[in-house]
Amino acid sequence: MTDLFQMVNATAIQNNPIEALRTFLDREAGVEAARQVDKMRFVGYVLELGYDTAKIITSDPYKLAVGGIPRGSFLIMTPVSAGSAPPHFTLLRVTGVSPTPLSNQVQQTYFELHKKSMPELDRWTQSELQWGALDCDVLGMFYADPTNMQRLAFSGDVNNVVSAHRYKVFAPDEALLKVIVNGTVKPEQQFEIGRLRTMECGLSSNGGVSNIPVSISIRDFRGCRTAMFGKTRLGKSNVVKLIAQGFLEATKPERNVGQLIFDINGEYANDNPQDGNKSIRSAYKDSCHVYALTKREGTDSKPLRLNFYEQPDSCISVIASLLLQDSRTSIYIKGFSSVELPSIASILAKPIEARDRDVRKIQIYWAILKKGGFVENATRLKQLGLRGANAYNFTPSFSKALREAAYKFADIDSPPEHPQSLAELVAELEVIAAFAAEKPKDKALNSTGSGEPILDAHDMAMLRFLAPSSGAGPSMLLPYARLYHAPDASNFVDEILDLLDAGQTVILDLGSATDEIRRYFADMLSKSIFSHQEAKFVSNALGIHFVQLYFEEAHNLFPPDSRDLTGVYARFAKEGAKFHIGMVYSTQSPSTINKELLAQTENFFVGHLSSQDETKSLSRVQVAFDGIEEDILRAKTPGYMRMLTMSHRFVIPVQAHRFEAVAS
Repeated sequence: MTDLFQMVNATAIQNNPIEALRTFLDREAGVEAARQVDKMRFVGYVLELGYDTAKIITSDPYKLAVGGIPRGSFLIMTPVSAGSAPPHFTLLRVTGVSPTPLSNQVQQTYFELHKKSMPELDRWTQSELQWGALDCDVLGMFYADPTNMQRLAFSGDVNNVVSAHRYKVFAPDEALLKVIVNGTVKPEQQFEIGRLRTMECGLSSNGGVSNIPVSISIRDFRGCRTAMFGKTRLGKSNVVKLIAQGFLEATKPERNVGQLIFDINGEYANDNPQDGNKSIRSAYKDSCHVYALTKREGTDSKPLRLNFYEQPDSCISVIASLLLQDSRTSIYIKGFSSVELPSIASILAKPIEARDRDVRKIQIYWAILKKGGFVENATRLKQLGLRGANAYNFTPSFSKALREAAYKFADIDSPPEHPQSLAELVAELEVIAAFAAEKPKDKALNSTGSGEPILDAHDMAMLRFLAPSSGAGPSMLLPYARLYHAPDASNFVDEILDLLDAGQTVILDLGSATDEIRRYFADMLSKSIFSHQEAKFVSNALGIHFVQLYFEEAHNLFPPDSRDLTGVYARFAKEGAKFHIGMVYSTQSPSTINKELLAQTENFFVGHLSSQDETKSLSRVQVAFDGIEEDILRAKTPGYMRMLTMSHRFVIPVQAHRFEAVAS
């Protein structure tokens, strides 16, 4: 009857990957009957078994025959006699060495032998001393899905625990390792990312080298959140390139995934011949488009510029960071660097009669830009409509009394007509600045209906920078105007959105930018993409189109103590999947990332971490990493990662491939 059941089971699972288990056990039975210990994959028996952990007993000849059993390696546990049960095995992961019931006696024997300098052991003593025990975690079970016997299934628990003596433990062969590593990966859009590597040490006791490919499904990353953790120069960026490459290769027919890479070091847009680092752009020239702040030799790119006139609230902080970075520490420069400006949108949201003070701040800021060499698009500035539907004429609307007093102080008998251009605005504000600096208590500067000064502290700080009593003033901004500004810069946002809709990969080369400029571009484009995808969602136009974003130095964008759950990055974490927005974010430490984002992250790649606090932080947010913290702390080989994806229910140790272009 047992043979009949076995025959029925074999027929039912004929095309199921679990069939590799039946082949494996048949071969093991044959080599065991022939007493060919050196060919056996058997490693020992179960000494103690629970639902979460197991202790196994093994012997040196068994360990040597399978090439060693390093910590973190996979073992399989099977019943001695499965009977009529469908094929299945329990997956174990070795966590460490365990004491045996005879550990004290063994240590005493070793002590006596070494004390007597005994050169050889007798056969009986050697047989006794070669046994040991290993602790293992029970990761779950592989079995044929009862609802579809052609499909492999995995559960994170076990269906039953019986007496320990009824189990055998084996080191899986290559076929079973492929089932363990790749058996549950979604079959669609698979991409090989590396090779299985259970230990950092490259020396095996039998000289064998693992050659088990590790595959991922791009479907696991599309519209999902992926984290890259690990110290610098250990392979995070290489894995990011592999994932981006996976999208480029897997979506060739449909071109339904657009990718945007914020390249803060220029390594995705530019080749680095010194270390053999090839860029995504050069490997996929037809699908990649580079926007660069500074054009680099040998890289085709479009200019990436800011429009400092039309984004005053964010661009003034960019100017401040550039000034402070260049060690500009004069008092009037520090004063200007601390100024905050309203956004154009916030001004337009106010009634026209309540806009004067805010509009005047923007005008003083524009005058500084004009004097600093920033080219304006006057037509676009007039069309902003800061004073309503009428064409904006650059008039700061100072009172007649103030203009007369200021021009008289400048030895000009009567004020000219109100400014009609930026150049005229600069001239008038220089007169007002000189008057305010010398006559701060003058009645004309303090006569308002509200009783408040006409010019507040922010206005005065900007006027002192516009017309300083000593120093370069706005002329020191001239290098920034050449490098970062363009009067029509806002057009590139629409271009990038169109490219992403077409399934192209866009790389923003921000290698020469400050943190403020990087944050500016990240914020602006992230908000635009979110709004774009949200609008498509509302109009039911998303279809199967996705956008994938790549962020480096993610701790700057997702700080751990941020309580803002309405910002664009928090919305990516909470709503990104709904709007078909996925992201890959990289940073050195899990503890530097917002817990809300970590809790929503589906995929992880973890390299070397040097702090126990970091590994504990990781295992707290993702329980699958519990038990492998020591391995993460010790391993420092570049490209050696602990990987967890949506398809994998447990962590896979993988040596990632070095990024190379795929031959077409």
